[in-house]
Amino acid sequence: MSLSHFDERSGIVSVETPWGRWWQTVAEVFIEVNIPTGTPGKDCKVTVKPNFIECRVRDKEIFKGALCKTVRAEECTWTVEERKKILILLEKAEKFENENLWVSLLEGQYIANPYVQHQMMKKLDLEKFQTQYPGFDFSGADLSKSYDKP
Repeated sequence: MSLSHFDERSGIVSVETPWGRWWQTVAEVFIEVNIPTGTPGKDCKVTVKPNFIECRVRDKEIFKGALCKTVRAEECTWTVEERKKILILLEKAEKFENENLWVSLLEGQYIANPYVQHQMMKKLDLEKFQTQYPGFDFSGADLSKSYDKP
């Protein structure tokens, strides 16, 4: 079972924003930006650097700032889907580190609330288990681990 199938089976835990939403896996951060229907790709611009991102549509800034954590900019991609949304894929620089949870997309902006952070931590742990034990299906598992910091 690949990790993409894991997400399909277990669902995503997303942070809703004024412009769309973002969510993460162990290795990647996904950003979905709603744009006016019919917007061509040539009207969209996404710039990604290791610690910075900017998204513009028709010369209007959607978001811009320092990323919460470092990404591998050369591995990041974006596409316009159905001329109504931009999907941005950020490759985490620290994929399988213990503390690879992004609590916000940008530093101090688009922050996951405590409940969503808790759900994200559980999902990342299940995804790590899936990677370590590929013959098992952890998509519906529930962890009893305490995620509260001491």
